Order: sequence, then C-alpha cells, then structure tokens
Amino acid sequence: MSTVISLHDEQPAASASRTRRVRPGARRHSPEPRRSPYLFVAPAVLLFVAVFLVPLGYTVYLSTQKTQVSGLGLGANARKQVSAGFSNYSTVFHDGEFWQSAVRALIYGCILIPIMLGLAVVFALILDAQRVRLQRFGRIAIFLPYTVPTLIGSIIWGMMYLPAFSPINSTLHTLFGLNGIDFFGQRIVFLSVANIGVWGGTGFNMMVLYTSLRSLPQEAYEAARLDGANERQIALRIKLPMIRPAVIMTAIFSTIATLQVFNEPYAMHQISYGGVSTTWTPLMTIYRDTFTAHDIYLGSAESIVIALLMFALSVAVLRLTNRQIFGGEAK
Repeated sequence: MSTVISLHDEQPAASASRTRRVRPGARRHSPEPRRSPYLFVAPAVLLFVAVFLVPLGYTVYLSTQKTQVSGLGLGANARKQVSAGFSNYSTVFHDGEFWQSAVRALIYGCILIPIMLGLAVVFALILDAQRVRLQRFGRIAIFLPYTVPTLIGSIIWGMMYLPAFSPINSTLHTLFGLNGIDFFGQRIVFLSVANIGVWGGTGFNMMVLYTSLRSLPQEAYEAARLDGANERQIALRIKLPMIRPAVIMTAIFSTIATLQVFNEPYAMHQISYGGVSTTWTPLMTIYRDTFTAHDIYLGSAESIVIALLMFALSVAVLRLTNRQIFGGEAK
C-alpha cells in the first residue's frame, strides 16, 4: 500500500518538473521577427516622406505666405516674407484665367482619352490575334513614339504644323486642292495638341493592354473555337471583357494626366506665335506665375488647388469604376 502511494506522489512531482522545464522555453520570444517587417518597410516610408510629404508640406507653407515690400522695394530689408493667410487661395479661386486653363485641359482630355485608348485597344487586340504576322515589328513600331521625349516630339509636330513648312498642308493642296489648315486656330489647336498626345501615348497603353491579354488563360480561347467562334467574336466577347480592369486603369491614369499636360502646349506656344497662350493649361499658368512673375507663393497655392482637383477627380473615377476593377466588391 505504501508503495502505491509513493508512486502516486511521484507522478505530480515529475509532471510539475516537466512543466517547469517547458514554460521558460515557451516564453522566450526573439524580438527579430517582430522588427523585421518594419525594417523592410522603413526605406520605402523614409523615401515617401522625403520626396512627397516634406515637399508637399513646404508647398502648403509657402502658399500661406507673401512678400511685403517696404518703400521702393530697394535695400536689404525692403522685401520681407510675411504670413498671408488664405489670401493666395482667394486669388486663385477668383482668377478666371486659371479656371479657363482647367477647362481647356478637360476639353483636351475629352478629345485625347477616347481616341488614344480606342487605338490602344484595337492595336492590342490585333497584335494578340492568332494569325497576325510581323507581331514583333508591330509592337516596336507602335511603341516607338513613346520612347521619344515629349518635348522633342512636340517640337517635331509643331514644325509640321507651321504653314510654311507643313507637309500636311502641301499634301492636302496637291491631292485635293485644299488651302492650308491653320493648326493653331482657336478651336483646331485642341486637335493639334491632342494629336501629339495620341501619337506619344498610344504605344504605352497598347503595351499595358497587350500584356494583360497575354496573361489570360488560353483555355477560354480554345473552348470558344471549339464552339465555332471566329477571331472577331473571341476578341469582342471574351478578350475585351476580361481586360476591362486594365482598360479602366489606363483610363484613370490618362484622366489624371490631362490636368498635368505641359510639354506639348508649351512647345506649341514657342512655335505658334501666340496661337497657344502662356496660360493654356493649369501647369503653364503655374509656371508663368512662379518663374515669370516670380510669385512663388501664388504658384504654390495654385499647385495645391490642382493637386486637390486631381485627387478629387481620381477618387471620383475610382468610385465610378470600383465594381469593374475589384469584381463587384464596392466599398
């Protein structure tokens, strides 16, 4: 009887000793796994703060400042930077020329985006077709204009628009007897500038859509061919709906870029002899006020307003297309 009792007494002691040996090891946690994600993210966060948040904050600060001139503005202390509150923003909101430039940018976008994306979709579908020859040459030829800097391409097209040197006018006159077209006219200048954007941007959007097409499963095409579908039906009823998110993404980026257009109209301004004004787009207005009129504070306020407009425009487009992009999971 005593032997049995001793065995029962030893078992709890043994289990307790095992528990004591296991618990210290279970509580030991190395701090490295917890810190590793933050270490990997830190360079991106620091870069984002350095190149985005700090310049943005400094621009917001400059937009609330102004230059106070004492006397004739001569001397070391004749000009001082003082707080202006929201007076610069009030100037922007009451500046009709600034808002006219925003309207011109929107008109430019309404012409550019449908033509550019339409051509990009057509070219991508053609190059992805099964029986198309010279696909590699076609991809390079369509994408090549995108590799040309926009300013150089704008100058080249601007020279082609000049009445004295325009091969377009010469061809139209020779073939159809038409008089020269004024490419810098008040209305046709929108088409002239948009043509440069179409020429330079179609290749990039085509490559985005073509890459999306190449990533689609081939089984869907094979099943459609077994059902008797031809290449046109496959393109319109299978390929195009499946790359809808990529089309929407390129449309969003192109919409945002319309308010940022600068190089094309700026080059046209240098060539058109007044056909394109110095305030034709919002960025040209900011450039004039900041670097020509030397009012960096007003230019900062205009930059903030344009940034807010682009943010609001991008949010609106994303909300409208949220279902198509995220498969119906609207938030």
